[in-house]
Amino acid sequence: MAINPSLLFLSLLLLFNGCLARQTFSSQQFQNECQINRLHAFAPQTRIRSEAGTTEWWNPNSQQLRCAGVSVMRQTIEPNGLVLPSFTNAPQLLYIVQGRGIQGIVMPGCAETFQDSQQWQHQSRGRFQDQHQKIRRFRQGDIIALPQGVVHWSYNDGNERVVTINLLDTGNSANQLDNIPRRFHLAGNPEEEQRQLRRLAQQMQGRSERGEESEEEGGEGEGEEEEEDNPSRHSRHQEEEQGRESSSCNNLLCAFDRNFLAQAFNVDQDVIRKIQRVRGNRGTIIRVRDRLQVVTPPRMEEEEREERQQEQRYRRTRGGSQDNGLEETFCSMRIKENLADPERADIFNPQAGRISTLNRFNLPILQQLELSAERGVLYNRAGLIPQWNVNAHKILYMLRGRARVQVVNHNGDAVFDDNVEQGQLLTVPQNFAFMKQAGNEGAEWISFFTNSEATNTPMAGSVSFMRALPEEVVAASYQVSREDARRIKFNNKNTFFFTPSQSERRADA
Repeated sequence: MAINPSLLFLSLLLLFNGCLARQTFSSQQFQNECQINRLHAFAPQTRIRSEAGTTEWWNPNSQQLRCAGVSVMRQTIEPNGLVLPSFTNAPQLLYIVQGRGIQGIVMPGCAETFQDSQQWQHQSRGRFQDQHQKIRRFRQGDIIALPQGVVHWSYNDGNERVVTINLLDTGNSANQLDNIPRRFHLAGNPEEEQRQLRRLAQQMQGRSERGEESEEEGGEGEGEEEEEDNPSRHSRHQEEEQGRESSSCNNLLCAFDRNFLAQAFNVDQDVIRKIQRVRGNRGTIIRVRDRLQVVTPPRMEEEEREERQQEQRYRRTRGGSQDNGLEETFCSMRIKENLADPERADIFNPQAGRISTLNRFNLPILQQLELSAERGVLYNRAGLIPQWNVNAHKILYMLRGRARVQVVNHNGDAVFDDNVEQGQLLTVPQNFAFMKQAGNEGAEWISFFTNSEATNTPMAGSVSFMRALPEEVVAASYQVSREDARRIKFNNKNTFFFTPSQSERRADA
């Protein structure tokens, strides 16, 4: 299939240059949202069950998520579960907490490059063979970057549940609607999810800051319990469902005129009637009766090696006569990277832990999405030295274990000093200083940043602001002797970590 250059160019402009139209959208919308006196680590607020999985949302109207201009959801996909095609109004980063599967992403204007190698044999026998855009495999530890407005679907072809954490950057300049997370579903029945999100969007209006804090602490599955604990409401809901047609439908294709769709797809109206009739309340994650039969990609290692080779070839030929421009940068670009492999670590201390970072330099698509990420591991009682994010909000999700985290605002007030447990979320606003120390079982986390090149400034250690100050300035600023100033500057030789032995020695002294 030939690529239409005009369509491809237009698609690229629409996807990645929305910031040219309204560069000040994010700053105007969220400029008053970060007057935070207290932070909370909190669990998802509501859970929506589907036939083959669950979708959980953190309250998008919580103050700390409004401050960062993001929304966060967690999806669980059971084996043989299919997440139906949809797209969102904001760029998103998706982290695979556990499991493996396949994912399809529909890039507008790109060719359907996946087709059966035996297609000519089937065609010679008069049988039509399917072809489609590229399918990618994913596994635990992968970060997947998804532009706004791009259709995507995923399928669990493994034997264990797939769990993902999805961050939607609703404050991104590419989102010109509002700060409400919007998933535009192209199949299935998303009514329950839409209803829950509308409830959350209205829940915080008119609440005081104290009421909002208690709402954040409400915990997981609260919205679901409200529905289950109210029999009369549940009964009314059943009556409403029975009063409708035997099959309800409220995805994007359902509202269009049947005759118009029949003409658009060049099919009979009976086919459109089947598309618009959704049988049962299966939700947005359905179970496939038989295993999904699609043209699958090669093994994971071969796929990743091929994508890196394509990227290297593009960089070598960029600007030369061999560069074909849009197809190389758009249709074939890498959209995922694995951060769980210990060999992938950018910062490593054998006594303390490791950190793997992902930004626009090692995944170029992040430059357009204006996002980045890090995955961190702390060993037993080890910690990260105090620091602050220079140019981004940080949204931390605890994968395993627990860590004590302290966050300090510009007034010198500790707005958070508590443990972040597995499965909880915490936002650290831009420029707020923070530090963390793992519990006895260690800690693992994934953090998302609202900048494609997020930068931290350490307060101690070998690359800290303190090390960069003259001894006289340190001594005068803190009213200590030159000898103490020298110790403050040079005693910690580590870059980002402190070890439990060091902290214990200081406490004993």
